[in-house]
Amino acid sequence: MRQARIHSVDAFDGTPRIVHISDVHGYLDEARSALLAVGETDRFDPVVIADDEGRLHWAGNDHVLVVNGDLIDRGPENEACLDLVWRLVEEAPPGRVRYHIGNHEQAILLPGQVRWPSAFSTDLDRDGRRAFLDRIGDGDVTAAFEGYAYTYSHAGSNEPFDAATLNDELRAAASELRSALGTDDEPAVQERVEAEHDRLFGLGESGARSPGAGCCWLDFTHLDPSAPPQVVGHSMQTEPVRDGNVVCGNIIRRNESRSRGEGVLVETPETLYGVVRGLNGEVETVEV
Repeated sequence: MRQARIHSVDAFDGTPRIVHISDVHGYLDEARSALLAVGETDRFDPVVIADDEGRLHWAGNDHVLVVNGDLIDRGPENEACLDLVWRLVEEAPPGRVRYHIGNHEQAILLPGQVRWPSAFSTDLDRDGRRAFLDRIGDGDVTAAFEGYAYTYSHAGSNEPFDAATLNDELRAAASELRSALGTDDEPAVQERVEAEHDRLFGLGESGARSPGAGCCWLDFTHLDPSAPPQVVGHSMQTEPVRDGNVVCGNIIRRNESRSRGEGVLVETPETLYGVVRGLNGEVETVEV
């Protein structure tokens, strides 16, 4: 199977567990802690293992890892976080590591539209942007994935959407941007791509994160409880939060001076779990 053509857990034999992590934002230590927590439970096999130098590798168990956007910006180790994901993509079987675009990855594609000052995403040079666009073309970066009961994307949508269609839309946008990279037409192409692919890139009715925003931007507070069942990141939480059909698992960074720390979500065919490491280092597994 080519990675670019895998959009659903149904593409795999058996019933792999789906591990969700989002909004790492360049904080490698927190990401390592959250991913290693899976293997410290009595319920789940490890999704990653650490070598003698502390680098994480694919553990070879029956998992799908969804890195649900915003891997970069804010933290001190953006390149190292990207290297971690690219290493896991190479080590895992095709499609088993899903790196989704978030609004901070969108800034790599559309820096002229986002206009963030002094961010890793918007400061990438042309070669760095080209390499990331090529990763999208190869299927290493996608937008959505269909799990057992939930659809995964960075920020979600109140309207039903098909993961394969959204992934094809992202590749089409990346291809157009790749062709215009470094040309005089690039600013106009960026503007057109953002407008034509508003299901992905739209900021919303009254600016970023507002109602009507696309799957890279919609705030969790604007996801209706009756929306199609989804797992999202994007909106920071202290622990996994469910509101009707939708669950937010952005819990990587809310671990300073709080009773809950970083963690992940794990979906099985029957249940959605939260695996959270407390400030004391102990790991707790709860149904969400």
